[in-house]
Amino acid sequence: MLAHFRLTVPADQSAAVQALLLGHDHVTNVTVQEGAVLKPPGDLLEADVARESSGLLMNELHDLGVHRTGGIVISTPTGTPFVLADELEVRAPGHPDDAVIWDAVEDTAEAGAVPTLSYHLFLVIAVALAAIAVVTDSAVLVVGAMVVGPEFGPITAISAGIVLGRPGLLWRSTRLVVLSFVFAVLAVTVLALVGVLLGLVDHDLVTRPRPNTGFIYHPDHWSFVVGVLAGAAGALAVALQRASTMVGVFISVTTVPALGNLALGLAVLEPDEVVGSLQQLGLNIAGMVLAGVLVLLLVRTAWPWLAARTERIFGVVT
Repeated sequence: MLAHFRLTVPADQSAAVQALLLGHDHVTNVTVQEGAVLKPPGDLLEADVARESSGLLMNELHDLGVHRTGGIVISTPTGTPFVLADELEVRAPGHPDDAVIWDAVEDTAEAGAVPTLSYHLFLVIAVALAAIAVVTDSAVLVVGAMVVGPEFGPITAISAGIVLGRPGLLWRSTRLVVLSFVFAVLAVTVLALVGVLLGLVDHDLVTRPRPNTGFIYHPDHWSFVVGVLAGAAGALAVALQRASTMVGVFISVTTVPALGNLALGLAVLEPDEVVGSLQQLGLNIAGMVLAGVLVLLLVRTAWPWLAARTERIFGVVT
């Protein structure tokens, strides 16, 4: 698998970038169009790079200052059916599926820390579904709420902000998680109060035994373990650019159900439900952030070494 680099560089920097691309062992299809870039003026350079070496090339381009004086666009071709592409993949250390491009990781984290309208709407809907799941004791609705929950992005962005040393990203993602959770809980609490007035929700309905959803507000050591596993899965998915709906569901199992139960506890003024939900939420988020930081640190330090030895460790033929 190759990554396609499209570089726009000033004319006085073009020779250095060309030399870098031509001297790289895992680069092919290097093309140059002098003066092709009009805004800002400069040269257009393109190259195909073994995905495993994309991170290294990005570091070298950063050293040349291309990210400041020009432009860098990376895309993944849908197919590279030529012999040299296979040869580059064999020569490059590791496997393309294990390649990490940290600029892409940072971009994904930054996108996850943006408080969009759609994010807030999805979270409110997810928490409302979780509240209904509590009232009806429906495990199916809990799963539905987790599917809708969008908090995968900002929670993993917290870990990325810590590991990448981006205090601004850490602050924005933490603020988004806290404020969006508060907003969603308050919104669903209002809806639950309407349900109380209409006779659809009452104290006994919320506090009765719930064999299918009682875990939501009964934190224990397993709550922390689940949070750790969810955080590890989320961080690894972001690092390897494999973020998927299923990973997002796994993240939501640790947050959305507790938020829904918290809203109901507030609506019927039941302290045990409120406290239990907050404890569950706190344990899970702490586990997720801790695991996310540890996994991203592993990927940032030991991952290149492990990926380069994939064939020896796992017996994978690339």
